[in-house]
Amino acid sequence: MTQISANTWEIAAAGAIIVTFLVAGLWLLLRKGPTADERERARRQFLSRSGRVVDGMLLDICEVEAAAETKNEPSRTLTMLLYSYRIGGVDYESSQDATDLLHEGDAVQVRAGFPCSARYQPGNPQNSIVVAEEWSGLRAGLPVFPEFENPEPIDTSHLEVLRPGRG
Repeated sequence: MTQISANTWEIAAAGAIIVTFLVAGLWLLLRKGPTADERERARRQFLSRSGRVVDGMLLDICEVEAAAETKNEPSRTLTMLLYSYRIGGVDYESSQDATDLLHEGDAVQVRAGFPCSARYQPGNPQNSIVVAEEWSGLRAGLPVFPEFENPEPIDTSHLEVLRPGRG
């Protein structure tokens, strides 16, 4: 039986640790991270579940021509929502790409100048959205208040008794 010295064990352990770090480093370099669309979807999902809601104003709806990501793909048109909201006396203006989130009916009814609701992250109020897959802060129009008929005049005849010298 051969005996291995402590020095040999230390060298073997150091080699195993170095190989482990190399494998972990290669895995971190070569792994495929989430795409920009996946990160944006996760942000919208996070805000729609845990964000606070505040009233805002839809400033503009515009279409922007986006450059193609690769040479083979055509350029695409993005529908951008520009909106503003106020939190703690500070005004924020932001925009959101709502190309895949607006349905045909929503895009036709929504107009600039209409009120909207925005969801924002409490510790980071500039991180906000107006529409998401499960939630929408867009309103189809201005609020309509119910009309009330003129009520009958209030009967004040019992008050005349309380005022001496009158009546």
